[in-house]
Amino acid sequence: MLKGKVLIAQGGGPTAVINQSLVGAILESRKFPGVEHVYGALHGVSGIVNEDFLDLTRETNANLEAVAATPCSALGSTRDKPDAKYCQEISKVLKAHDIGTFFYIGGNDSSDAARIVAEYAEKSGHELTCIHIPKTVDNDLMVNDHTPGFPSAAKFVASAFAGINQDNAALRGVYVGVLMGRHAGFLTAASAGARLYGGDGPHLIYLPETTFNMTNFVKDVKRVYDKYGRCIIAVSEGIHDAKGTPIVTKMMKDVEKDAHGNVQLSGTGALADLLCDQIKEKTGITRVRGDTFGYLQRSFLGCVSDVDQIEAREVGEKAAQFAHFSGRKHGTVTIHRTGDYAIEYKLSQIKEVAALTKVMAPNMINKDGNNVTDKFMKYLTPLLGSDGLPTVSRLDRNNTVAKILAKKKK
Repeated sequence: MLKGKVLIAQGGGPTAVINQSLVGAILESRKFPGVEHVYGALHGVSGIVNEDFLDLTRETNANLEAVAATPCSALGSTRDKPDAKYCQEISKVLKAHDIGTFFYIGGNDSSDAARIVAEYAEKSGHELTCIHIPKTVDNDLMVNDHTPGFPSAAKFVASAFAGINQDNAALRGVYVGVLMGRHAGFLTAASAGARLYGGDGPHLIYLPETTFNMTNFVKDVKRVYDKYGRCIIAVSEGIHDAKGTPIVTKMMKDVEKDAHGNVQLSGTGALADLLCDQIKEKTGITRVRGDTFGYLQRSFLGCVSDVDQIEAREVGEKAAQFAHFSGRKHGTVTIHRTGDYAIEYKLSQIKEVAALTKVMAPNMINKDGNNVTDKFMKYLTPLLGSDGLPTVSRLDRNNTVAKILAKKKK
């Protein structure tokens, strides 16, 4: 049963709806009469070690609901990865504060941290229930159909590229947008979400699920440019060559890594610059521009999927329910799609998710590896929300006026 003191923390990159999960877990936990306090650790597992706790039991429902609707991690986050020594310190703190249940909201690396904490608790005889609550804009958690945070980030990316498409159609040229996605291309693929008319961009989409070839890339760009007089390209930051080497690292003198050993791919415009330079140099096209979306896609205010909000709240609520009713010590809440679009939640083993990566299915990517298929669009569309995406309208180009001077010149 869920009783005594509960501790909640948030880890990894923030999202637009991560606080829905936080508030869902808080409010649901407070419903059970055996729960004395619900604490929040500031900045993830580092906040546990430092005993930086907030008593969330004292928060009003009204303020919690306001926080739930606010993007980014209300408790703060961390990239720390607990090793054996780190877990010993966590265990000491949890025991000292008499914590019996630990909810950790996060993605791949956070789920691995939850696994390590859970395993150490079992080895040390600490009676702790550890439940991982999913979130990540990368949408790359195994077992899950999709992950809270991705639908809202996808909605932002699709909306942004719809605007880019309008801009590029007005002032023609080549545009390269680099998006998050180390091993999984879901977020970059979402750039296609608002294509409406024939010839709309992005015209080319490159994902880390396929091998990137610079020669073929330049040929693709030239082909599209010759056809439309313009070209919009969406690229995942994790695109790599045939040896698996990220293209962006070829431009880096010093490769930075985080606590989990991940090469830092974000926070630099090197990849966009490299691709733009190659296009200019090898095609002769002069109007070429590139952007790196970086943090923009994670917690953008005012571009949130209502489906994402609902499901993010529910995974937090389900975590508390599973901790109370399931009788299982540890687990991770997972999302499963049924029918055309309905959702059910299950409690899966943390090891099925921890430090593992789900990538896009081959049937979601076209055979040339430079675009997405209808299969992906069918997967994506219901996640973007009940109100869908903004639409654009065009002037009727068939209403042309006959030329006069051009005829006289002939």
